[in-house]
Amino acid sequence: MSKTPWINVTTLGDLLLQAAEHYPATDAIVFPEERVNYRDLAERALAHARSLRALGVAPGDHVGLLMPTCMDFPELFFGISLCGAVAVPINARYQSAELAYVIGNADLVAVITTSRVNDHVNFVERLTGAFPELADGPDPVALALATAPQLRRLVLLGPDQAPGFLPEDDFRARAETIAHEEIMEIRSRVRLRDPALMLYTSGTTANPKGCPITHEAMVRNSIALGRHRYQLTAEDRFWSPLPMFHIAAILPMVSIFDVGGTYLTMAHFDAGVALGMLEGEQVTATYPCFVTIMADLIKHPDFEKTDLSRIRLMNSNFAVQPDWIREAMLKAMPDTVYVGTFGMTETAGTVCTSRLDDPLAARTSRLGVPLPGLEVRIIDPASGDEMPTGARGEILVRGYSLFEGYYKDPAKTAEALDAEGWYHTGDIGSLDREGQIMFYGRLKDMLKVGGENVAAAEIEAFLAGHPAVKLAQVVGVPDERLQEVAAAFIELETGEEVTEQALIDYCKGQIAGFKVPRHVRFVREWPMSTSKIQKFRLRDGLIEELGLKQAG
Repeated sequence: MSKTPWINVTTLGDLLLQAAEHYPATDAIVFPEERVNYRDLAERALAHARSLRALGVAPGDHVGLLMPTCMDFPELFFGISLCGAVAVPINARYQSAELAYVIGNADLVAVITTSRVNDHVNFVERLTGAFPELADGPDPVALALATAPQLRRLVLLGPDQAPGFLPEDDFRARAETIAHEEIMEIRSRVRLRDPALMLYTSGTTANPKGCPITHEAMVRNSIALGRHRYQLTAEDRFWSPLPMFHIAAILPMVSIFDVGGTYLTMAHFDAGVALGMLEGEQVTATYPCFVTIMADLIKHPDFEKTDLSRIRLMNSNFAVQPDWIREAMLKAMPDTVYVGTFGMTETAGTVCTSRLDDPLAARTSRLGVPLPGLEVRIIDPASGDEMPTGARGEILVRGYSLFEGYYKDPAKTAEALDAEGWYHTGDIGSLDREGQIMFYGRLKDMLKVGGENVAAAEIEAFLAGHPAVKLAQVVGVPDERLQEVAAAFIELETGEEVTEQALIDYCKGQIAGFKVPRHVRFVREWPMSTSKIQKFRLRDGLIEELGLKQAG
């Protein structure tokens, strides 16, 4: 008789304290240059909770984290949870205008940031650009900003000091004014359905939307994924290079903390450093999942000589990766169990993922089945009717991990959540006879070329097969005769050269004529949201360049 995957759930703060009690000396988090065990991580998180409480942060308050992936992040993330507040990780790529919007929209009462990272990343400059009053040197614990009236405190970690920011030494010293028992009392009153964090998701809209995620959703989903579906244990060492402000980093981190294993990450992805970690730290499970990361690992000169034999599990998403990536990984790590995954911020991460005993063909051509407690449907987005097995339609999700609405945006919430509790993802997918899901792209990424429906993802996948192409993104632009035609944006491999016409010729005769891009542009840097390329910016720029009229 198989083991029952019991529903076990707690708060984020208690999850860390339990790990510290059972696995005090085990490495909790490892960076290339530093590491911390569970005992010390819990102590640091509790100290931060006391400092936050001393600054007047109350249960339910929203506290922003604006920093790169670093050891301070998890210490503060769990510290915020332990004092009953809501952590709001902010995309470290955001510039002043975006920061002004998110900080005001999220009703943050405090923001904790870090000193200058390098010549290109200076959060103090960005925040001062967002709120020019900071240059006048206001009291950093009694701010009164016109465009962010809830924001009362700014904390600056690191050696730098700046007008309007509370220095790190002062922040840490305030912990001494709050008793440990006060935090433990607050911690005990946190409810499972209280919001634990709020992440902002952008996608294709101009302003990002806040997604509150409860303790139950975050912790229960992490347990369902790690302990039950992936069978992680305290012996596992789980590596993910994704930024900590992203749900795809928070989810594996909480998953491995639940079982007392080790989470490994890095401040900035570097394929050479990553390969060194994978071998030297004896990593057993990985969460690379994005094509750019997989490609950089494979193409690094150290890839073939790196010992990756200890990796038993990889979240590879081969179903949506170019064929050459799958072939290279299978050759390098033939004994690894590769799994696919489908999920999003609004569902606290993973909705579907492969079972470890699924056939290899299913694990590499599909994205898995729903986690227990989650449901998936495929509907015709126009009629709302259920689609037959194998047919494409909009993916709907329902279950315990769903967010309960976009923060302060009832209109967007009404569009996304229906009366029966189904979340309309806006993703195109299908379910096969075994209930395995496949993802084909976004509804908004469907092109209408001369009456033919075309998925941008199909053209992107074909272009990715060209040896000079590192990454392809396809959008639709207006066309007088066909209504809309495909336009391809291409990032080339380092050192490769190819002309626009050569790529168009590459498509001709290989894919249907109506799918062949009419325009090709080369890109060195992509306009990004948290984790997605903002296609609307690519499209708008090309429409302006070509002097076309926007549809509608």
